Amino acid sequence: MDKLRDFLKSWPGRILLILCLSPLALLGVESYFGGSVDPNQVAQVGEASVGLSEYQAAVNNRRTEILEQVDDASLLNEDVLHEQVLKGLIDRTLLEQQAGKLGMTVSDDTINRLLRQEEAFKDADGNFSNEQFANFLRNRGMTKNQLFAEFRNQLSLDQLNASIVGTAIYPMQAVSQLIDLQMESRNIWLHRFNWQDYADQVEVSKSDIQAYYDANKDTLKSAAMVDLAYIQLDPQAIQVDEVTEADLQQQYEAYKQSQAVVDERRISQILLTGDNAKARAEKIQARLDKGESFAALAKAESDDPSGENGGDIGRLNTSVFGSDAAAVEKALEGLSVGDVTAPIKTSFGYQIFTVTEDNGSKVPSLESMRDELTAKAKEYKRQEIYADKVTAINDLAADGFSIEDIAQQENVPLKRIKDYRKENNQSVLSQPAVLKQAFDEFTIQDQAVTAGIEVGNSKVWVQPSNYRPTKTLSLSAATPKITQILRRQKATALALKEAKAIAASIKTPADISKQPVTLQALGQINRQTTQLTEKERGMAFSQQADDNAVVAIAGETEVGASLLVGDRIKTEQQSPLSDVQRAQTAAIIRDNLGQDQLQDYLEYLRMVYQVEINDTNMANAQGR
Repeated sequence: MDKLRDFLKSWPGRILLILCLSPLALLGVESYFGGSVDPNQVAQVGEASVGLSEYQAAVNNRRTEILEQVDDASLLNEDVLHEQVLKGLIDRTLLEQQAGKLGMTVSDDTINRLLRQEEAFKDADGNFSNEQFANFLRNRGMTKNQLFAEFRNQLSLDQLNASIVGTAIYPMQAVSQLIDLQMESRNIWLHRFNWQDYADQVEVSKSDIQAYYDANKDTLKSAAMVDLAYIQLDPQAIQVDEVTEADLQQQYEAYKQSQAVVDERRISQILLTGDNAKARAEKIQARLDKGESFAALAKAESDDPSGENGGDIGRLNTSVFGSDAAAVEKALEGLSVGDVTAPIKTSFGYQIFTVTEDNGSKVPSLESMRDELTAKAKEYKRQEIYADKVTAINDLAADGFSIEDIAQQENVPLKRIKDYRKENNQSVLSQPAVLKQAFDEFTIQDQAVTAGIEVGNSKVWVQPSNYRPTKTLSLSAATPKITQILRRQKATALALKEAKAIAASIKTPADISKQPVTLQALGQINRQTTQLTEKERGMAFSQQADDNAVVAIAGETEVGASLLVGDRIKTEQQSPLSDVQRAQTAAIIRDNLGQDQLQDYLEYLRMVYQVEINDTNMANAQGR
C-alpha cells in the first residue's frame, strides 16, 4: 500500500490519477457541418471533440475541489465554473492535436524504462515485478496498451507545454531591478482635492447630456431586476421543547456507541411478588444493609427461579425488562461490583439488583453528562424539526403554492426585496446560487417558488415577480446617471487644475508650508504603503527629486485629484534577499511569463483549429 501511495505521487501516478478523476480521452464524432449534432458532444475542436460525459465529470470534480475550500455552497458561481471547465477541456484538446501535428510523442521503450524505475512495481529484491504491474492494471480495469496510450498522450502534452512555458526569458539583472524598486523609499507630503468640494462650481447643460448620451448610448443600460419575495429558514431559530429523560437516554446510548463502550456487568437479582412484595423488599433491603449475603438472601427469598443460583441473571441486558428498561438502567447507573440498588417497582413485582462482575469499559454516568447530553438532545430535535420543515416547504413549492401561502402555512416570516438586481447586487441575498435561481427563465415565466437554496447554514426559498430585462435607457431615463458622471468629471478637472497650479509653485522643502492648502507629512514610505491609494502609489515614485530639493506631482486619483510632494528617492544598499531567493523569484517571474505565452499560443491554436460549441448540449449539461 505504501508503494502504491508513493507511485501516485510520482509523474506516471499523477498522470493516471488525473486521467481517472477527469477523463480527457478524445471521442471521434461527426462534424457540425455533417448535418447532425452528436448528443454526447459539447464542443468540436478541429477534428476532435469534447464529450458530454468527460465534461460533466470534470465539472463535478472541480466543484468538489472548490466546495472543500469554502463553507457556503451558495457562494459558488455555477456559470463561471462551467465556463472555466469547458475552456480547460478545449485548451487541452487543442494542445493534444498540436502535439500530434508536431510529431511530439514518446516511444514504448521510454515508457517501459520509466515504469521499471517505479518502486510500486518492484519486488522485495528491487526488480521489476510483472505480477505487481498486472495487479495494478487489473485493479483499475485497464490494459497495458490503454495505460501506455494515456501516458504517451500526457507526456506529449508535457513536452509541448515545456517548449512554450520554458522559453520565457527574464534576466537576473531585470529581477534585481524589480527587487530594488520594492526597496525604494522617500518622504512624502500629501493633500487630496475631493471632487465633491468642486461640484457646486460646475454646470451640466442639456447639450452636454445629449452629447454624452449619443456617444455612450450602447453602454447606458438598465439593470435586469425583479421584485423578490422570500422566506429563510435557519435551524438555530427553531424553538425546541424541553427534552425528556427518554431523549437523554437516547443520547447517552449514542454516546456510548460512539465511544465503543460495552456494558459487561454481570448482575444478580432478588424478585419479590404478591400483595406483600413491597414490605418483603423493604425487610430484605434492611438485612442487606446490615451486611447479609445477597446470594444467600436471593436463594432463600427470591420468587424467581434465578434464586437457586444466588440470583444470577447473567450479563446486563436492559431490553429484557421491556417498558421497565429505563428505570432499571437508571437504578444500575454508576454501580460498581458489590453495590446494591434500592427496591425497584417493575411490572414483575419489586426487584433488588447487585453487580457481581464488571469487565466492561468505563463510561461517565448519565448524570455527570446531563448538561452535555441535554444540549445534544436539543440539537438533535432541532435538526429533526428543521429537516421536516424543509421537506414540507419544498413539497408546497413543488405543488405550486405561492410564497405568501407557504409563509403563512409554515409560520415563517415573509421578506421582500424590491428592485433585486442581477448585476452588482448588494442585497442580503447576493449569493450566486440565489441570483441564478431568482433569474432562471422558467422561474420568472411561471413566477414559481424555487426549491430550497442553501445559504450558509440556512435555506432560502425565493419567488421573483415583475421582471424587468436589461434594455438601453432612454435619454430621459439616463439623464440622472449622465448628470452625475459629467458633474464628477468636470469637478475632478477643476480639482486637478488647482492641484497642478500648487504643484508648480513647490520646488524646495521650504515651499511646502507656504501653500494655501495643508500638506500632510506621511513620513518615509515605500511602494507597499497602505497610506496611499493605488493611483497615488503609482504617482509617488514616478519622478526623482534633485539633491536637497523636492518634486511635486499632481494627478487625477480615486478621490478626484491628489498632490504629492517627495524628497529624493532612496534605495536600501543591503538586499533582504539571498542569491537563492533571487533565483527563486526569477523562476516565479519566468513561469508567470511562460503561462502568458501559453495563453497567447492557445489563442493562435483557436485560429488554426476551428472550435464550435454545442450550445444546446451545454445548456442541458448546466440544467438550463
